[in-house]
Amino acid sequence: MTESLELFISPEEIRDTVRRLASELKRDYSTKDPVLVGVLKGASVFLSDLAREADFPLELDFVQTSSYGKRETPSPDITVSRELSGDISGRHVIVVDGIIDRGTTVSALLEYIRAKNPASVSVCTLLLRDGSPKGFAVDYVGVVLEDGFVVGYGMDYRERYRNLPAIYFMTAR
Repeated sequence: MTESLELFISPEEIRDTVRRLASELKRDYSTKDPVLVGVLKGASVFLSDLAREADFPLELDFVQTSSYGKRETPSPDITVSRELSGDISGRHVIVVDGIIDRGTTVSALLEYIRAKNPASVSVCTLLLRDGSPKGFAVDYVGVVLEDGFVVGYGMDYRERYRNLPAIYFMTAR
């Protein structure tokens, strides 16, 4: 099986979107010394660019979850396979994800993070699947995605395509 890629969001459009989101975060968090928590592996590129664009004090941390692995469909069970390295008690936390599709992963992460007693928790995503999520708010949204499977800019298909500088719709042929 081979894959076909069709451009969805160019590197320039990604850069503009990241700058807008960084500006929104600065407006709301510039005096709060937040912790940006990146969801590995998909948000790694987005978080790096977002942190560089953010012109205010912040800290970075990461969590890693398991749902897809090398499967084509996600598991309904989400596990935190890499925990936070720092104490977030009393801190303002921004969960940063590359894409929120069904919302299952972020919902599980919010429960995990809230159990650590942060001052506040918000969610920032580059891509939000139209119609998702259920049960929690996404505070900062880059682009709303309707249909299609996307790869690039940190997002993968079976661990491939993360290194692409743009975001593409992928179809199998």
